[in-house]
Amino acid sequence: MEKETLYIKYLTEDAIPLTYVEGKSDWIDLRAARDVHFEKGQFQLIPLGIAVRLPEGYEAHVAPRSSTFRNFGLLQVNGVGVVDGSYCGDNDEWFVPMLATREVTVHKGDRICQFRILKNQPALEFVKVEHLSGEDRGGFGSTGIR
Repeated sequence: MEKETLYIKYLTEDAIPLTYVEGKSDWIDLRAARDVHFEKGQFQLIPLGIAVRLPEGYEAHVAPRSSTFRNFGLLQVNGVGVVDGSYCGDNDEWFVPMLATREVTVHKGDRICQFRILKNQPALEFVKVEHLSGEDRGGFGSTGIR
């Protein structure tokens, strides 16, 4: 498999370098760059302590780890964050926007979210039609619960 190169600027002296959790996933964990205390119902951006230059033609998707809600009671408010390739300067620090469902402190170094990179979507053409050729499935949620 061909490798792409990410250029990472660590914004704290004692940052833990990015790495895969071998054999488990192709997502890369991101850590809080400082302690962040939340009161229940509070929104804050958690700094991740990195700025990144992505490979040409790629974007990054940032999402919570599967254990983030259980461990911290935090919800990432934009669902999935998208970092486009133009966000690549020395001061373009990555953050994750979180909303607390309980009082909690995220400590510096805690693994709080994860990311992966994907190729940018190709250019699309939009064509207006009167009818689509596919068979109707019955609308949103039509496949049932089992």
